[in-house]
Amino acid sequence: MERRAVGDSGLQVSRLGLGTLTWGRDVQPRDARALLNRFVEAGGSLVDTAAAYGNGDAERIIGRAIHTDLTRDELVIATKGGFGVRGGERVVDTSRTALLADLAGSLRRLHTDHVDLWQLHAWGAAPLEESLAAIDHAVVQGMVRYAGVCNFVGWQTAQAATWQSAFPGRAPVVSGQVEYSLLARRAEVEVVPALRAFGMGLFAWSPLGRGVLAGRYRTGLPRDSRGAQPHFAWFVEPYLEPRSRAVTEAVATAADGLDLSCAQVALLWTRDAPGVTAPLIGPRTVSQLDQLLETEELRLPDEITSALDDVSGGPNAGRPA
Repeated sequence: MERRAVGDSGLQVSRLGLGTLTWGRDVQPRDARALLNRFVEAGGSLVDTAAAYGNGDAERIIGRAIHTDLTRDELVIATKGGFGVRGGERVVDTSRTALLADLAGSLRRLHTDHVDLWQLHAWGAAPLEESLAAIDHAVVQGMVRYAGVCNFVGWQTAQAATWQSAFPGRAPVVSGQVEYSLLARRAEVEVVPALRAFGMGLFAWSPLGRGVLAGRYRTGLPRDSRGAQPHFAWFVEPYLEPRSRAVTEAVATAADGLDLSCAQVALLWTRDAPGVTAPLIGPRTVSQLDQLLETEELRLPDEITSALDDVSGGPNAGRPA
């Protein structure tokens, strides 16, 4: 699989990343390990996880795989800290204490002495300089190689990057991770320009529009879909409205004309959008993963890309004129 640099940094990753949000809950450990092995076999390296995913189970699965099926050097492990569930409530805590505790737990579960990319999972109430100082400490101690942020809007991204570049010795912020797909193009307004201005890479989560762009919801709500699950219905529902359905139909039309699946068309659009380093895919089965891996040698025709731009929100200002 082709490699891409993460912004202007020396970090290299596969141009598809394997997301682990559902591992340990909707994706059982045996199936998750099969996905990971197949991904690496196909040349994938970037695995994105978090201390909060599956209450740590996603990281545990990766950690076990490193010591049974794979070697540590085969993976670029990106994890996150500062977000969790306490007493059934989602809590963002980006204080130094919470972040370093999250990192210690991640390293323990992953059975490794370092992570390649450590990301602030969200913007928190703690002073940003405190959160970034925790990252600096982790880098100096050798527990972290590179730093990134997740779910930051444009000004937050710029503030973090500016603070870290203000004095020598601080760990530069090399990446931003945000939702980005044909159904979620808000990042083009401020986040993508901010990332470009500061030489940062972009990891796009949910490139298939929370699964909607794969086409499963075109005629209803499949009983075995994520949208039909109580814990995921809230996540999928916003993209089941008329505008999203129109975009999904356009993707289906393009897929029919290109003899591809809807998921493949949606993934290709995101993978090759200006500024994107790697979309983060979240297949539940190896067959779903294989379908997405088949895009490695493919690229959407320019006229199809332009048509999808138009139907999903208009021209992408980052594309060459």
